[in-house]
Amino acid sequence: MDSTPLLTASVLPTGGALVVGLSGGLDSVVLLHALAALPEVRQRGLRAVHVHHGLHADADAWQRYCEHACAQLQVALQSVRVAVVAAGEGLEAAARHARHAVFADALAADEVLVLAHHRDDQAETFLLRALRGSGVDGLGAMRPWRRFAHGWLWRPLLDRRRDELHAYANAHGLQWVEDPSNADARFDRNFLRAQLLPLLRERWPHAEAGLAAAADLCAQADTLLAAEDARCLAMARTADAHVLARDALCALPAERRARVLRLWIRELALPPLPAEGIARIEAEILPARADAEPRFRWQRAEIRAWRDLLHAGQAQQPLAADWRQPWDGTTPLALPDGSRLSLSGSRGFETAVVVHARQGGERIVLPGRAHSHALKHVLQDLGIPAWVRERLPLLSDAAGELLAAADLAYSAGFDAWLRERGARLHWQRD
Repeated sequence: MDSTPLLTASVLPTGGALVVGLSGGLDSVVLLHALAALPEVRQRGLRAVHVHHGLHADADAWQRYCEHACAQLQVALQSVRVAVVAAGEGLEAAARHARHAVFADALAADEVLVLAHHRDDQAETFLLRALRGSGVDGLGAMRPWRRFAHGWLWRPLLDRRRDELHAYANAHGLQWVEDPSNADARFDRNFLRAQLLPLLRERWPHAEAGLAAAADLCAQADTLLAAEDARCLAMARTADAHVLARDALCALPAERRARVLRLWIRELALPPLPAEGIARIEAEILPARADAEPRFRWQRAEIRAWRDLLHAGQAQQPLAADWRQPWDGTTPLALPDGSRLSLSGSRGFETAVVVHARQGGERIVLPGRAHSHALKHVLQDLGIPAWVRERLPLLSDAAGELLAAADLAYSAGFDAWLRERGARLHWQRD
């Protein structure tokens, strides 16, 4: 190995303390040692986090090794045990998700999680995603620097080969643990590493470098595409982050529209759209008539059209038709769908009202009007979307007279009652 250090202070990113994800394997041990050798890192703070997956008989021994290694380097270590449940996504993915959840919890604001992925890992990730049919966003593979949880994620070794790390470990007399599952070809990444990549190297000696370079080019392309996606999404936004203007979306090319929809769903922290999602939206929702109310549901989320709007959010069940609840207004009333009603500026109603679901056919006398109007038409005139109307709690008096449709429409008498007392009715939705 040459005398060039693996890491120097000049490559350190901005941010707070560095938190190394330490498995005890070669890569993370080398990374921790290289960082611990930099006084600048010590000054800003350095610690490690080890995740005990409980998937191997030697997991306790690996944890003890990490404790020993950190003690030798005088680096604080946090060890966390997790229960890995492979629910349809495979053991590798489940373990990764559990691990990243621990890292996210361990990271304080502006701190930097540091992971030891290297160029060989990048090549493997590129191949795996290509085989799964990923676009440029997926083929961009692992990024050296990105937002993560409350802080950042940094991969400083992405341009280093695995054999460079091995040489560094030998030169510094480092020890590490070997996970025997890394040799199990039943796992996709292990199969690529042990069988496919050696075959590629026989024909193309620099295969990993080429694949890593392709990943970098895809990441650059994705960055350019993402900037335009964000601009197009901003053009389609309304005052409600969950609602987009259909005409703005339809003005986009179909390929751009698909990217914008995925970005929107991602920003709303909803489950990723399934493969059929974009096709269903294109065929059934975007071209729907203004008076239609189509929807597409997946997992616990849904996209719906209403008039010229597109709405996305958690799928909500309408209030049960037979749901009724007396309420005196003194304390907030929790509704079955997770929303709640509250009355401010008053000690409560003189006589309890009944909160109930819509039955259909309700009528209301609006302020300043002499005759009653169908509640359905009132809500339509107010532009209340269908997904709100079906959850709408109504307030009626003991005689059955409709007083309010949540805080969206009041009867003349109820409006006067609120004004006399300076009171307000609030319907708080999640």
